[in-house]
Amino acid sequence: MAARGGSDSVGVGAGAGRALPPHSPSGPVLQTVEMHTGGEPLRIIPRLEAAERAAAAGGLSLLSLRREVAAAQDHVRRALVHEPRGHAGMYGAVVVRGGAAAEGAHLAALFLHGAGYSAMCGHAVMALGRFALDYGLVPEPARPETAVRLRCPCGPVTAFVPWDGRRSGNPVRFHSVPAFAAATDLAIDVPGHGKVVVDIGYGGTFYAFLSAEQLGLDVSSSKTRDLVSAASAVTEAVKKQVDRSPTGSGVTARIALQYHKGLIQLNQTRTFRSSTTGSLFTGKAVKEAKFGDYNAVVVEVSGEAFYTGTATFTVEEEDPLKYGFLFK
Repeated sequence: MAARGGSDSVGVGAGAGRALPPHSPSGPVLQTVEMHTGGEPLRIIPRLEAAERAAAAGGLSLLSLRREVAAAQDHVRRALVHEPRGHAGMYGAVVVRGGAAAEGAHLAALFLHGAGYSAMCGHAVMALGRFALDYGLVPEPARPETAVRLRCPCGPVTAFVPWDGRRSGNPVRFHSVPAFAAATDLAIDVPGHGKVVVDIGYGGTFYAFLSAEQLGLDVSSSKTRDLVSAASAVTEAVKKQVDRSPTGSGVTARIALQYHKGLIQLNQTRTFRSSTTGSLFTGKAVKEAKFGDYNAVVVEVSGEAFYTGTATFTVEEEDPLKYGFLFK
């Protein structure tokens, strides 16, 4: 897959004429595009042949394709996301083009992380918006901004990406699937911290929110490992995670909660800063919607996504850690 642009743009397979290091002839050779959004990494797999064959042969929906990939190709996720090629904070996205999985969209995406597969990843959507333009997945980009239609496991999402006729730019914004407040002021017991009160919001996936003060911490001054440790305890109770960036789907859920509580109005922008990297995401509710019985909103999230390079990964069959390990 070649990239759009001038002499400073490169294809995914740039440098492929060079000899690869020793590897198993039958093992995968995986090419990736590396990006980050607000410090949150994304390893894009532009083409996973097994996934494309499954999508084309079976006419699978995106959720069915995700189940198929998880069952038959999970070694790819483990190899690229886990150490030694990845790390605990690594995210991945498999690009799917065509077929029922991407019906009505420029591309579909399967989101990968250390524990498995997620329904939505906002920071990945912003990065994939730029990727789709720069790598020719949108046939006729429009100036000064192009709407890139993505199909995510949670549903259709649209990214809006600056385009100057040659290459994509920043900031990128996206409109979410309908987001809503699933529960508010919910008391739960967290081992080591006692009873805390959380709000549960849906922004393509579910998030639990609580003040750091309830855990005896200060986000601005506490060490990252202390925040992660406390969040891990909460994870066991409500399945929440801590990230480097403010997170796109997390901001979506937070905006939905704030709108539900009457703290913001439609088109009132909120800014969220990462205490780790200082990166900024903005969010606002742009229109009301329904999600089943829930009163919901469509949320617009904006941030900046950047390229960091390309990579080619190989596997040696004799390597006992060839498909990675998870260091906690």
